[in-house]
Amino acid sequence: MANQDLFGFQVKKSNGEEQKLSDYKGKVVLVVNVASRCGFTPQYEGLEELYKKYQDKGLMILGFPSNQFGSQEPGTNEEIQSFCKLNYGVTFPVFAKVDVNGDKADPLYAWLKSSAPGVLGTEAIKWNFTKFLIGRDGKVIDRFAPQTKPKDLEKDIEKALAAAK
Repeated sequence: MANQDLFGFQVKKSNGEEQKLSDYKGKVVLVVNVASRCGFTPQYEGLEELYKKYQDKGLMILGFPSNQFGSQEPGTNEEIQSFCKLNYGVTFPVFAKVDVNGDKADPLYAWLKSSAPGVLGTEAIKWNFTKFLIGRDGKVIDRFAPQTKPKDLEKDIEKALAAAK
């Protein structure tokens, strides 16, 4: 798993279809575990602003709902999609609900956590809205805490977008 990159993974869309992450080759990707009933839920708005601002320059944001933190994402995949669109006008992809920690953690999240451990080297995701920035080469650039606001990622995103394609 050590030399793997983002593009080797497949994830489930909210409708159950498979999505190859190799479709995002050459893009800078921000992966975020999201939830509808979290104190950080308003970050959807900031994520959407980033997406609108940098989408044409090569940024892709991928949201992965998880119900592992305080049961803050209890809805079905359809309910989650509806919530994101109606409340925050989300246009970036929000995939099917996943586990980000534990034995049933999605393989994408197992790779993300081992590629960019958190504070003091812990791999576990601590809460909703943990963010992973991935370069055009499919390698993790950095991990950001839930309280890091999307707008505070702009410099890192711009730097990643400016890197050689």
